[in-house]
Amino acid sequence: MRHRKKTVKLGRTSAHRKELLANQVCALIDHKRIKTTLQKARATRVLAEKMVTLGKKGTLAARRRAISKLKQTSSVKELFDTIAPSFEGRSGGYTRIIKLSRRASDNSEMVYLEWVDASETVTVSKTEGVDVEEKSVKAPVEAPVEEVTETVEEEEVTEEASAEEVVEEVAEEAPAEEDAPEKVEETKAD
Repeated sequence: MRHRKKTVKLGRTSAHRKELLANQVCALIDHKRIKTTLQKARATRVLAEKMVTLGKKGTLAARRRAISKLKQTSSVKELFDTIAPSFEGRSGGYTRIIKLSRRASDNSEMVYLEWVDASETVTVSKTEGVDVEEKSVKAPVEAPVEEVTETVEEEEVTEEASAEEVVEEVAEEAPAEEDAPEKVEETKAD
């Protein structure tokens, strides 16, 4: 039975693993997004979310516990001052994992580990070093793409009205957001 054996060993000694995960979390705090393997990201996610929970407490004892785990006071300061307050209304799930293509050298699954509140656009390439089809991954917005496509399908398209006119009408009816016209164009391309 595997009861109480949650630790992912990652092929390292316990001291090396603790330092690796602490460095990964500090890099995530400093850069807001890191590229790593899937197994390391899953192990890092656990520690990162515990650190955000400590940051939300905001006490001196919590700050000292975070420093003892992460070993970098500048990263802990940024965690407590900027990152943790942004998750004040959230009770968990502070990070997301976005899967990428496999690494060419050893075929490891590569991922981006990032904070959920990252509102910037992340361009994800399908392969490393080769310019293939790129897709844009965005943080969730209020009007999902599915709703826009459903309204396009519900509109009655006559012989005089082209599909482009219907898409333009739907774009005008959709909430006024910066991302809405881009999403309509993406659905038109499909």
